[in-house]
Amino acid sequence: MPDAPIPDQWWLWLDSAHSPAINMSIDEQLLKTAQQAKRPVLRIYQWDRPAVSIGFVQAYDAATQTTYTIVRRPTGGGVVFHDCDLTYSVIIPVGHHIYALDRTESYREIHNAVKAAFGALGLNTTLTSAEIPKHVDRAFMQCFTTPTRYDVVADGKKFAGSAQRRTRDGILHQGSIDLNAAGGDRELLTKNLIEAFRSQLKIAFADFTISPDFLESAKKLSAKKYATEAWNIHRQTAEK
Repeated sequence: MPDAPIPDQWWLWLDSAHSPAINMSIDEQLLKTAQQAKRPVLRIYQWDRPAVSIGFVQAYDAATQTTYTIVRRPTGGGVVFHDCDLTYSVIIPVGHHIYALDRTESYREIHNAVKAAFGALGLNTTLTSAEIPKHVDRAFMQCFTTPTRYDVVADGKKFAGSAQRRTRDGILHQGSIDLNAAGGDRELLTKNLIEAFRSQLKIAFADFTISPDFLESAKKLSAKKYATEAWNIHRQTAEK
């Protein structure tokens, strides 16, 4: 019999709830240190308050829910409300086979795993082939009302979307999944998502250990960038 394929080695970080600014700074810090981590990271996390994240190029006024905390993501995409969703990030270092894929194919690779998680819930979803219509203003686009290529949909409803940023360090893929797909059961959806990543991408997970230096760097980045009006309203930052 042929030898079983060697599993892809990933880190798994089941994170707790943080402020919107800290959540975004952690993701950016993970991207900056992707080469040090040496393997991909799947981070699943929560928000410590109702929040709205807007895409990197979007207008601040795109976030119409003014009672929520608004934060600008380092990735693109549309407006996402973080009050009934499961959020996750995938960080892929340079040299990994997913990094070698083009943007749309890397979306497909990751969203196939998300699709499998829905399948375990008994939800028959597909990956859409639709592109963003030309008439849609990306500066004000709402993520879950505008399916884009390889988003996860069922019966015309979008259940999962994401956005990416690529740098010389790797890929940051930020995703949001409608928690209603699991009847609001965050624990069940988290379990299914991890298992779907493991089976679809042939992954062996190890727990990700966070150093005090990493957290301190993330807090400094939050104070300097993601917690500021200069970044969130005007998309300006003093960071070089």
